[in-house]
Amino acid sequence: MNKSFLQSAEWGEFQKSFGRPVWLLDSKIDALVIKHKLPFGKNYLYIPYGPTISFEDIRGGLRDEVNSFIQQLRELAKKEKSIFVKLEPQSDVVMELLYRRGFKRSNKNIQPSKTVVIDLKKPEVELSAGMHHKTRYNINLALKKNMEFGESHVKSSGDDHVANDDVELFWKLLKQTSKEDKFYTHEKEYYKKLLNFFDSKLGKSIKTKLVFVYYEGKPIASAILLIYDNTVYYLHGAMDREHKQLMAPYKMHWEIIMWAKSKGYEFYDLWGVDANKWPGVTRFKFGWGGRTIEYPGSFDMPVSSFWYLAYRLVSKIR
Repeated sequence: MNKSFLQSAEWGEFQKSFGRPVWLLDSKIDALVIKHKLPFGKNYLYIPYGPTISFEDIRGGLRDEVNSFIQQLRELAKKEKSIFVKLEPQSDVVMELLYRRGFKRSNKNIQPSKTVVIDLKKPEVELSAGMHHKTRYNINLALKKNMEFGESHVKSSGDDHVANDDVELFWKLLKQTSKEDKFYTHEKEYYKKLLNFFDSKLGKSIKTKLVFVYYEGKPIASAILLIYDNTVYYLHGAMDREHKQLMAPYKMHWEIIMWAKSKGYEFYDLWGVDANKWPGVTRFKFGWGGRTIEYPGSFDMPVSSFWYLAYRLVSKIR
């Protein structure tokens, strides 16, 4: 299984840019650990979509390796005065090795516990055939409309940075979408930094793109894509509901898929489905016929029992 971009050193550098301390535990069990603040001066340590275990490098003593890793986490948490450690592994095998060694299941996920991944290695005809018939119909309908698909403009200076005006356009669409679909957003500066931090001229393995669908010169749908290894991730999306009848998201995702295939990427991760939280978005993503992947979920290791209990009580109230 490929390591998630959330476990990469570059993602760690991105987190540092927000003032969050980061540690890379690099051995036979690898983990990017990020320190997050909590109220009352408290904090917790977080391992997003990790850790990862290099089983082929462990010739013997797997239990010792796991115990040593957990001890490292405990010592780091005590040093940083963290009240708990949270991890969200992508592998059931990894979770089975860690479960009952101090970790307990948490009801609070940070990353999506389920996603849909489209296999871009399939021929176009096969991809289309695997879709829900309504998705296929809406794509064909959207492609007949007078809409244009394009990547964000760059500054006139010719560097790789996304123009502030385009970030502003995305932000306006996102605020409208979040209000309609009832989800929280990051601050605007987060998206600006996400789009500009991973400069392709520096040869970084993570890249980001901002794409739009335009109608009569006006952006009516947009997405932030992240590219890592052989996968394109659909991290954030937005649309103008006043032009809902044009089916712009169908055109946008079809164009993204065609672009990703042309560049040789192997997978398109639609990044998160949940029928209870986001029923409409989830139906839309399922319609593309990708493979549903479910991760083990979120697990916590309390370090301070008193403060961890207080944290859980406050979380339930919220």
